[in-house]
Amino acid sequence: MTTKLIWRNARRSVQDYLIYIVTMTLCVMLFYAFLSITSRYYQPDIGTTYDFTFLSGGVRMAVLLVALLLLFLIYTVNRYMLRRRQKEFAVQLLLGMEQRSVAWLFFAETLLMGALSVGMGIGLGVICSQWITAMLYTDYGQAYHFVWTLFPDTVLWTIGYFAICLCAVGLMNVRMIRKTKIIDMLSAQRHNDPVLQKSRWMPTICAVYLIFTLWMTITGAEKIYFYCDTRMPFPVQVMFWGNAIVPAAILLWFGLWLFVGRRKGISALLAGMLGLSALCAALAACVPGMQRKYSLNLGIGTINQYLLFMAVDLLFLICGIIYLASDILQGWKQRSPKHHYGGTNLFFLGEMTSKLSTTSKTMTMICITLTAAILMLLAVPVLTGWSQGYLAIRSMYDVQISSRYNNVYEENDLPVGNYDTITSFMAEKGIDAQSDLTFSLYLPRREDFHKRVKLGFPAAAISLQDYNALRRMLGHPPITLDDGEFATQWQTIATPEERAEYLCTHTKLETDAGVLNLASQPAYTEPMGETIYNSYTDVLYILPDAVCQQLLPVMRNRYICTADPISFRSAQEMGKLFSDIYPEENADGPSYTIRMRTLQVNENKASNFILKTAMVYGAFVLMVICLTVLALQQLMDAEQYQARFLVLQRLGAEEGEIRKLILRLLGIWFGLPVSIAAVISLVVGGYFLQSISAEIRAYIGSDVLAAQCTTTVGILILLLGCYFICTYLLFQRSVEKR
Repeated sequence: MTTKLIWRNARRSVQDYLIYIVTMTLCVMLFYAFLSITSRYYQPDIGTTYDFTFLSGGVRMAVLLVALLLLFLIYTVNRYMLRRRQKEFAVQLLLGMEQRSVAWLFFAETLLMGALSVGMGIGLGVICSQWITAMLYTDYGQAYHFVWTLFPDTVLWTIGYFAICLCAVGLMNVRMIRKTKIIDMLSAQRHNDPVLQKSRWMPTICAVYLIFTLWMTITGAEKIYFYCDTRMPFPVQVMFWGNAIVPAAILLWFGLWLFVGRRKGISALLAGMLGLSALCAALAACVPGMQRKYSLNLGIGTINQYLLFMAVDLLFLICGIIYLASDILQGWKQRSPKHHYGGTNLFFLGEMTSKLSTTSKTMTMICITLTAAILMLLAVPVLTGWSQGYLAIRSMYDVQISSRYNNVYEENDLPVGNYDTITSFMAEKGIDAQSDLTFSLYLPRREDFHKRVKLGFPAAAISLQDYNALRRMLGHPPITLDDGEFATQWQTIATPEERAEYLCTHTKLETDAGVLNLASQPAYTEPMGETIYNSYTDVLYILPDAVCQQLLPVMRNRYICTADPISFRSAQEMGKLFSDIYPEENADGPSYTIRMRTLQVNENKASNFILKTAMVYGAFVLMVICLTVLALQQLMDAEQYQARFLVLQRLGAEEGEIRKLILRLLGIWFGLPVSIAAVISLVVGGYFLQSISAEIRAYIGSDVLAAQCTTTVGILILLLGCYFICTYLLFQRSVEKR
């Protein structure tokens, strides 16, 4: 009998459980899909040069940590279902059923719906896991073929995790039902509306922001005193003075409001503070760009401080805009009586004003969380693409040995030799070299040997013969130089403007062998690795062989391209053997570095994939949480305000008008936080992309980045559409049922 009752209640309430089922299914799908690649049965064919152990463990840890957020989501959805069914529980108790039995019946019912969601989620997760696998194969440069796979251990992990979550939340629901009085259950859906007053948390936010504003003012004044100079360019002076004056203006505005406009309420204070805070955020954002453009002597601590100020300003903007949203609606209502009383606008404006006034805190938290989720998705392609593009520059050779003279103070201690240990190891392991080059890097002037100031190291030089040998290793044609000429080789990160400016002011080069003139073909930009450049420099001089014979060699490098890729185990052994002989860090001598393509690619791709997995999964979970809370807020209101729609219908509103009214209500409720989050994300994301435009051009490519951003927008729209449609159907059903 109990089983039949559970099944009957679940079948009758399946439409009420729509949001519950959708949310649980999405959570299970994401959990299974991302965790599937950590299964011991998962054996991707990514080659012997990669070690999958590190990646598997890192992904499992990331997924399980992010999955803790799902416990909050499951709890929130269960509380909604508990509140929705309280009247039914009261009727069952009045008919003679024990309160304990009612509680356990609801527990069994939610467990049944959870089991249904877990089953559907695992099925969808099998499909979604193919996307994760395709992403993995793409990152590792392998061809992907669609294969249906179901991993038993991942299924057990998924069922076990969600069973624990459902049981924990279900037992909390049982305890709550057993302690709730029948009279409270009967009146749960007939509470009077909350008092129409705004949340009182905004004064606290203003107080905290004013403290930050005082800090901004003091910091701005200090920077003017220590760094600002009348000889600096006008934009720099505007930046320095603006970052002190605008925060001071915010404090002044607060003082005026405190003595003059306090009777008008906090809304009058916010109206002025929001405009000034937007200007303050823009000025703080200018600091890193000005520092790069004009080479200002600002430390990394100052840059991070102003970025913190910008983040605080943006958070305050979000809080203030949502808090003032109801005032904006009321102002529009008073200034447009025609629209105010037209159709169902009076009902619509009253509902929205009431909700925005009493739920500004919830809306603000949702908006901030959505902004964080969108920025995480936008940052994923940038960070991983940057890392992968940079990897292509770092690991151009199978074995790359380099030295540094940063801690060498006597010329006799400079590195020499051909690193014969590596030659012996390769012969022992049967590793054939397709091309092998050992060469020196020189200083144009011997007197520059003792220049060790950061960003003040002299550019190194390479002989024409060695440079052409490197070009042949990489498949580039050789170059030529006439006697008395030099050319330059540039890092990929250097912009065309930087190259043009440098070459314009360095048409001649003074060396120990005489003065050289810039060649007719002055610059070459093909990637040739990082270790051919001196510390903190982006340019390498290419000099005739006869000139280099008279210069001081300060670095000794060796690059090897093997006939076949080096296996992961052999690369590890080679790295350990080299480190035992040649120190990577030496306080009073040369430092040596060995980079092997196998280890670099393996570590980089594994770290990138773990980062991508954690950020994408975390962003999805945060989006689902926010959209679920928005949906549940409106569905609770649908139950609470059914009588209002009934009165509206009796006053003559047609069914089509009521449906349009519901669409408008949900459109504002979902659209306001999503729109603000999208705009803030667009501004912050655009600023971030602009600040690293050189890295994007060098390592990622605008086309790839545009495709990734389009995918992010599509995912957000898909999730939003799914929750909006489900909420609309349940809201309309609840209203029509009355």
